[in-house]
Amino acid sequence: MGASEWVSTSMPYLTPREEGQLDAWGAEAASRGRRGSQRILHAGEVAAPAEVAEALGVAEGDEVVVRRRMMLLDDQPCELTDTYYPLNIARGTRLAGTAKIPGGAVTLLADLGHIGVRVREDVIARMPRAEEREVLKVGTDEPVLQLTRATLDGDDRPIQVDLMTMPADRQRLRYEIRIG
Repeated sequence: MGASEWVSTSMPYLTPREEGQLDAWGAEAASRGRRGSQRILHAGEVAAPAEVAEALGVAEGDEVVVRRRMMLLDDQPCELTDTYYPLNIARGTRLAGTAKIPGGAVTLLADLGHIGVRVREDVIARMPRAEEREVLKVGTDEPVLQLTRATLDGDDRPIQVDLMTMPADRQRLRYEIRIG
């Protein structure tokens, strides 16, 4: 890992933003003198893939809402993120549309009464799919990291599942755990 390495922590992405604050990605990039932006590639209802269905506690193929985004760092693609929501939470809300959400989705979820209190993350390394190679500019022999994050509310119900794909050689994930 070198100068192009990006070190990321999860906490800013789990906390609702105050009115007028940048979204978590934009704020994280700005704090390092960089520009973080995103492009919404698709939003709407889709059939839940197996991994998402399991994490959301629905049947494979059940309808869920997805927001597919390309994350950009200094205008260069650095991550593909698909965020899935249960239909009963997201249908008819800005989560199901392509417009930017002021403060980000976590802030909107909190405004809708859905606050995450527990997060489960799984990280795997795998070879990229053709579309991922093209968008993220990685070779056929360069692995990607896939981070799957399930956010659960106070009743242990899943309210959001993120599938994030990023070039492995440009990313470091940092986890800090406080005991007590």
